[in-house]
This record gives sequence, structure tokens and C-alpha cells, in this order.
Amino acid sequence: MLKLVAFDCDGVLFDSRGANEGFYNAILAHFGRAPMGPAAVDYVHSHTVWESLEHIFQDYEDLPEARQYVRTLDYSPFIPLMVEEPHLREFLQFLRPGCFTALATNRSTTTRAVLIYHGLEDYFDLVVSAQDVSRPKPDPEAFGRILNHFRLQPEEAIYIGDSRVDEEFARRSGVRLVAYRNPELSAAYYLDSFAQGPDLIKELRGR
Repeated sequence: MLKLVAFDCDGVLFDSRGANEGFYNAILAHFGRAPMGPAAVDYVHSHTVWESLEHIFQDYEDLPEARQYVRTLDYSPFIPLMVEEPHLREFLQFLRPGCFTALATNRSTTTRAVLIYHGLEDYFDLVVSAQDVSRPKPDPEAFGRILNHFRLQPEEAIYIGDSRVDEEFARRSGVRLVAYRNPELSAAYYLDSFAQGPDLIKELRGR
């Protein structure tokens, strides 16, 4: 019986590529470096800020300075660039009270600010960010914390994600993945829009 629906943030709750690209390009520009290419944009979309910095500065000598600089950089100008996915709010409302809702994301200190700005903080019973764990996704630590919090088994949960990191995270956590707008992932279910979400939930609740 389905009791928990957990979500990724970037690429699932929001189309955040523009915000992430702007944020990391601003860091690169500060150090006189060229903007990210498509592969780097894909990488920062699903990894932590520290992993992303190591990736985009891997060929440069100023990674330590970049780490210090990012601690001072205000992310708030980039939050309005994050576009909420269509029908998300209606789907979150549909899930209650029948299911718990959780967020498991590789965002860190920006997670709460993003949810507050977009008015979504009250839609989640639990939020676990990279700041809350010692090992970020795809390590299963975050989902272990979620399952322990709600006293649930992996088979009672699903995870909605959009990246290879999410695919590996769900596999290692023992939960079913719902691939959001990414048919290339190996998943139990696929969603092209949250408008289809209620039908999927009804199907899972009936099992």
C-alpha cells in the first residue's frame, strides 16, 4: 500500500536549469572563466554545490577560492528564475491526507529559501537536503532518514526524480522510481506531467 510520495527538487518541482546555469556562470565569471557548456549544465542540475564546484573548476587552480566565494554569494536573485512545474500544486493537494509527502534533494542551504519563496513549504511533511546528511544522493542515506521518520518500509514509498542520480538513489534505497519527463531512465513508472499524477496514485493505492 502506498503511504509516501517523495520528490526531487530541481527538474521535478521546478524547471531550474536557468537558475542553476545563472548561478554557476556568475561564479565562473567572478574568476574570469568561461561559462559552462551543456555537459556541465547537466552535471550541476543534479549534484550538490560542492560537487558542482569541483566539476566546473576541475581544470582551474582557483577551486579553493571558489569554495570561499560561493559561501558569500546570495542565491536569492536566482530563485525567481525557477519555474514551478505545471499542475504540481494540484497534485500535492491531491496526495493529502492519504499519503505523506517528502522532499529529498541535493540542494543544501538554498532549499528552504526556494520553498518559502514559491509558497510550497507547507506541502511537505519532511524535507531532507544535502545539508542534512553526511552523504548526498545517490547514497541512500536521505531516503533512509525519510523512511525512519515515517516508520515505513521501502515498498510503501515512491520517489519522483528526473536524473541518473535519482535513478541510482531510488535503486540503492529500494524504492520504486517514477521518472519525471525522462523516458531514458530505468523506472517503475513514468510521468510526463503532474496532471497524470492522480491516476498513477489511484493505481498504486489499489494494489
